[in-house]
Amino acid sequence: MKKVYKAHILFTKEKTRFEVLENGYVAVEDGKVTGVASSLDELFPQSSAPSSQPDYELIDFGNKLLIPAMNDMHVHAPQVHNQGVAMDLELLPWLQNYTFPEESKYADIHYAERMYRRFLHTQWLFGTMRSVVFGTVHTESTRKLMHLYQEAGMGALVGKVAMNRNCPDALCEDVEAYVEGQESLIADANVSTHDRSVDSSLFTLHSSLPPLVRPIITPRFVPSCTPELLRACGEMAKKYELPVQSHLSENTSEIAWVAELEPESESYGDAYNRYGLFGQTPTIMAHCVWTRGQELELMKRNGVMVAHCPTSNFNLSSGMAPIRTLLDEGVRIGLGSDISGGHDLNMFRMLVYAIQVSKMHYQLDHDKAFLTLPEAFWIATKSAGSFFGKVGSFEPGYEFDALVIDDAVLYPDEYSLQHRLERFIYVGDDRQIVHRFCRGEEVKEPALV
Repeated sequence: MKKVYKAHILFTKEKTRFEVLENGYVAVEDGKVTGVASSLDELFPQSSAPSSQPDYELIDFGNKLLIPAMNDMHVHAPQVHNQGVAMDLELLPWLQNYTFPEESKYADIHYAERMYRRFLHTQWLFGTMRSVVFGTVHTESTRKLMHLYQEAGMGALVGKVAMNRNCPDALCEDVEAYVEGQESLIADANVSTHDRSVDSSLFTLHSSLPPLVRPIITPRFVPSCTPELLRACGEMAKKYELPVQSHLSENTSEIAWVAELEPESESYGDAYNRYGLFGQTPTIMAHCVWTRGQELELMKRNGVMVAHCPTSNFNLSSGMAPIRTLLDEGVRIGLGSDISGGHDLNMFRMLVYAIQVSKMHYQLDHDKAFLTLPEAFWIATKSAGSFFGKVGSFEPGYEFDALVIDDAVLYPDEYSLQHRLERFIYVGDDRQIVHRFCRGEEVKEPALV
């Protein structure tokens, strides 16, 4: 049965302004928005005599806010145990001394499940309903993470990490083993070069929509992958039409290292491009702090999305990504927590940090205006959601990913609806999120054990 939700509705159809419907209505059927309006008469125009029995269920959220759910476009699920730890190191020593030893523990499926449950529970608390996720090199632990997302009813693109050089032996996997493990995960997802319509117990199709949980090709970054492994990743992305995620131009030392390893490439991005990993299938690259010139032009030409991770860029001394420039150049952008380079899984905080980073850029170049709240919200919702399909807005045809915010404790009666949302983003927390929806279904609290 169709459901109609009544609340104060806010979303960003365009990046320059909020759509605000006081006591508005949004209709949802088969996981998708079928209409949004200021009144029921506008939502359901009467072409004939009204029926005595409506063909929808009305759910009234009263004075609460109804907004699109959050999307985390770059996060390392196995690093949750290191969240807030070793923030006094730069990227490369941080990886060697903390990240790689922690990820090695995920060979133990029981440890992996315990940590992954904690991770998903925290994402749920903060209203993150879709994620682009790095797992580890371990096939079974990655499979477990995919199962847990499906069990929770939260959407995710989950990556088994590819790496076979410049890493500990425990995380080094040869090309053949990587391909075999990745293809077993692809088989679970029923991704086939011939038939993508098959149902399964793990990846149940929902009214012809794509599965909520799917694999994504995940070379960690160029320094950790030989040319043979990068080539294998590109071939698999092409064969199975799978998206790609990795890291790009995060740190100047890393960029110099890539130039040594891939001397024939014109830029870091070109190193991926030469192996079919830079927009040949949908691609998202994290950071892009130092993306300029030819690399930026290649990114624009290939339609590569950026996952902006402001807390990680600060914590690891990487720099400030030029988000205003990227936005003005027409590059698609989403926000990422980048746990545990970043220290915070709350994506509403990422909105704030992204705005603050842009204000620091403004101090350096007054020609580059800082991000407004509607722009940052649009980046976090509709722009980010486009990587999953029609996600992140309440326009008809979009999947209904939504949060209900009870901000009574924040003195909402003193403010306009837009200021109420702004106040929640800046000073609210998970206690004000009272309902969470993904693809039209309410997502209940995931089990920790």
